This record gives sequence, C-alpha cells and structure tokens, in this order.
Amino acid sequence: MPVERRTILKSAALAPLAGPFAGLVVEPAAGRRAPSAAALVPVKDKRDGVVRLHLPRGFNYRSFHDTEVPVVLDDDTVLPGRHDGMGAFAGPDDTVVLVRNHEVNGPVPKFGPGAAYDPMAGGGTTTIQTTRQGKVLNSFTSLNGTMMNCSGGIMPWGSWVTCEETINGPDVGPDFTGASNVPLTKPHGYVFEVPASHDQEDGQSSRQPITQAGRFAHEAVSFDPVHNHLYLTEDNFGFPSGFYRYRPPSTATEVGRIEDGGILQMLKVRGVDNAHLEAHQTDGSVYEIDWVDIAEPDPTFFYTPGETAPTSNNDAIIAVGQQGYDQGAAYFSRLEGQVYSDGVVYFTSTQGGGPAEASFGPIGNGFGNGSGQVWAYDTATEELRLVFQSSGPLELDLPDNITVSPTGTLVVCEDSSGDNFLRGLSTDGQIWDVALNRLRGMAGGDRSGDEFAGSTFSPGGHTLFVNIQASNGMSFAIWGPWRSVGV
Repeated sequence: MPVERRTILKSAALAPLAGPFAGLVVEPAAGRRAPSAAALVPVKDKRDGVVRLHLPRGFNYRSFHDTEVPVVLDDDTVLPGRHDGMGAFAGPDDTVVLVRNHEVNGPVPKFGPGAAYDPMAGGGTTTIQTTRQGKVLNSFTSLNGTMMNCSGGIMPWGSWVTCEETINGPDVGPDFTGASNVPLTKPHGYVFEVPASHDQEDGQSSRQPITQAGRFAHEAVSFDPVHNHLYLTEDNFGFPSGFYRYRPPSTATEVGRIEDGGILQMLKVRGVDNAHLEAHQTDGSVYEIDWVDIAEPDPTFFYTPGETAPTSNNDAIIAVGQQGYDQGAAYFSRLEGQVYSDGVVYFTSTQGGGPAEASFGPIGNGFGNGSGQVWAYDTATEELRLVFQSSGPLELDLPDNITVSPTGTLVVCEDSSGDNFLRGLSTDGQIWDVALNRLRGMAGGDRSGDEFAGSTFSPGGHTLFVNIQASNGMSFAIWGPWRSVGV
C-alpha cells in the first residue's frame, strides 16, 4: 500500500500501540494463540550489530540493501527503495535468487539501465543473488518503467509475476497524490512476468504487460498448476475490491509463461448478489463460489495527448470491477497478499471483518471497517472459507503480504496502525508472533511503524526473506529453528 494512503489510514485508526509492546520482551497479545507461540527478544543484526528486529530466541538475521544511504547495484542501478513484494527461487551452489518489487508511484524517470516499459515511470523489480544468510553476491534491474509494483507471485516454472497497484496512465486523471499523469507514455495497471535468474541477461522481463489479466489496482497473484488458473487480488482502497482468476489461452506449465489473450473472471458467492464479504463473518464461514466473466478486462479511455484526461481516476479504477459487480460479484475489503499451497489459495483482506460498508465509495479511510481477515479458496471444491478474522489490532492489525512455510504455516506481514509484526497463522486459525520491527533511522527517528512486506521462504525453508516497505527500504534474511516456533 502506498505511504500516502497508509498515512491517511493511520490518522483515522486507533492511537499507536507502542505502549504495550515497548519492553524488551514482547508477550503474546490476547487472542487465539498457538501453544508454540514464543516471546520475542531483541536480536542484533549480523550486518553491523544494531538491533532492528525482535525475534524468538535462537534466531538470527542479516539486513541488506538499506536505502537510507544510496545503494548501487552491479549494473549501476541506484536502488530506488520502497521494497515491497518479493519471491525467492533456488540459485546455483545453494544460493537464493530474489526478485523484489519497488512500489514507486508518480510520473518520475525510470530507474536502471536499458529499455523501459514507460521511461516516465519509476517502479519495477530488482533481482538479487544472496547466500542463505543474506550476503549479497549479485544484483541488477530486471524490470523498469512500471508503477506501484506492490506484490506478485512465484510461478512454478521459475518466474515472478509482478503487479501494478494503480491504473495511472496518460488516459486517466490524477490519482490520490494529485500528480498529473500527462507525462506518462503508457497505460498502467497490469501484471508483468520476470524470469528468476542470477544472470543479468537471462533474468530480464520482456516488459510486455499481460493485458487480458486486467487493468485494475493489482496487488498479488498465485498460480494453480492443476487447473491452469492465475488468481489475482485487487487493492482498491476507496471502493470494494474483487478476487479474480485469469484463464490463460495455453497451459502455462507447458509453455513456461503466462500468455496474454485469456479470460478474466471475478468471484461471486453462489446465490447471493454482491455479498458483503468485507463485513464481519461468522468464524469458519464457508461459501460456494461461482465465477462471472469480465467482458472488457483492459478498458481504454479517451484522451488527447499532452492534455489532462477527462476520465477521473475514481471512474477508471472501478471500470473492470464494476463489470463484475453488475453481475453480482462479491465485495471484499482491500485484498492484498496471496499464496497457493496444496490446492488452496490463501489471501488477506486488509480492513475486512468490521461492520458492513453502507456506501459503495469512494470512502476516504478505505473500504472496510475491520482489522483484517484471511481467506482460503479451495480450487477443487470451489469453496471459500474464512480462516481468520481479527478481533482487534492487538491480535492482527491490517494483514498485507502473506507466504507459506514448508510445513504449511502461513506467515503474515502487518501494515499496522502501530507496531508492525510478522504473525504466524495456522490454517485452523491459531495466531502467534514471529517478528517485530524495532527499526530506527540513522538520525535516530523511530521507524517501528514501517510495514513488513514481501515475506518469502528460500527453497527448503531455511531462510525467511522479508522487506521493510518504506521510502528507505531494507531487506532481511532471517534464519533459526522454525519448527520450534510452529513455523
């Protein structure tokens, strides 16, 4: 989620929760806690001995690519910061290849060398080869000229699909920042595929969007290899968000990529039009699901080059979703992270679980009045189940990116109104603390409110890689006895 909207949200939310967590040892908050939940203690960064995280006893970490000071990659890229979603892949000689998003908004020049999708867009991805302990061996730009690269998803053939959380373009009026889109040269709001390779030449995206997977405020994707479906979440801040699936025209595992030209669909609760799934649900709720087709997944808007477009950002950002809602598609609150595991797609609803919204929007503090939900969609039975619904911010506060460990435990990043945790979550709804941000800036400022993002386990599960998503981004490699803490 972009920092400006997070600031709006925090000003409307509860007061910061630093008080109960200010001690050196963080005790588990009240709520449904797993028996293996562990207290967190301050741990020194292996990079320089500074305490940046609190972790369970026996864990270690190393930070890297801290953009509080300029970082220059091997291809002379000046790292742009705003580290967000990320995927981990097996590299040669027991190394790890990370493909990492950079959620940069606004018409600003591209970062990195080479051809860009849009030279006036400053987002994209960088690729990093590291050891399992987070020592950087190689790094380079793998996609540039995109915008608001929020999260994405790991593809089983060895690539990362990155998502633009915007519909900006020269054909659309200014977004929430108020900045003119006239300088942009291409429409945005798409997903792009990036090969995962430690080799700079082989690890380059084609920089071609998958347009039929929709032009909307994308957040994350996951791929179901059994049914050949790409699932997509939407983080539409002021309006309802939809849950989508894209059916490629060919079998992706055979051709080794997601091809354009397929069919986009949107989730609908069977027998219920516009089900308010952003609202408080009964624990363990299960819904049978249908899918409705989106006739125009890549809408175009009239504009005169060099002039402000007549289509407002609010109108453009609901152009795809409204096609589904007109057919009864379900309302969610701000769908963000997702991950596929053993036939189930898990995804987060960041502000779900509160009283139902009375208006379709726009809603200034975000569509949704709760502290968050986690949902599970069974791809075989086509049933949607509520895994977890937060009772309040002390239990789980605004879940965002999500991943799954080799043992099947979910690890959820918080984009909180106060302290930010990584939470462990079992698929039967037990929750506990995994890590706590205790970052301070070089000038001494408190950065514990910066969100976690991009959680992803190395192949085999030895290391959890995760980012701090802020203007001054930072990445972490965390390792330790995961099974001893239920992960």
